[in-house]
Amino acid sequence: MSHEARLTALLQQHSWELPPPAEPKGTYRPVVQAGNLLFTAGHLPIGSDGRVAGGRAGDDLDAPAAQKIARQVGLAILSTVRAHLGSLDRVARVLKVFGVVNSTPDFTHQPAVLNGCSELFAAVFGPEAGVGVRTAIGAPSLPLGAAVEIEAVFELVD
Repeated sequence: MSHEARLTALLQQHSWELPPPAEPKGTYRPVVQAGNLLFTAGHLPIGSDGRVAGGRAGDDLDAPAAQKIARQVGLAILSTVRAHLGSLDRVARVLKVFGVVNSTPDFTHQPAVLNGCSELFAAVFGPEAGVGVRTAIGAPSLPLGAAVEIEAVFELVD
């Protein structure tokens, strides 16, 4: 099954929505391709209505709620990648995911939160190609009050 077919099946099965591709909120590009590498800028959990999913893990969000928001960010990344490449089938593998969770100082479950995005990528690209290296950290605040910000690096098919 192709990456595109798996994504379509997941969207239908879970009633998820792919948001519009990211629009820059400053002086940067949402995605840059260098040879067979594709780098995404940090993506926020912006829904199809344009609203940012906010909150702070350890305060008004528990780990499972923040994990759902991380999945929403993963969907936003996929939307941007698809818009740039024309098809997710051009992705060979996920190389790296870097995520920041808006969290209280005593919240220590940032890796569990980032699983929302990582599990989505594994489901779309497969258990080998969809799982790369990852960093998950906490921060006291994020742009626009977002609960999670994630960037990713992909290897492309030649």
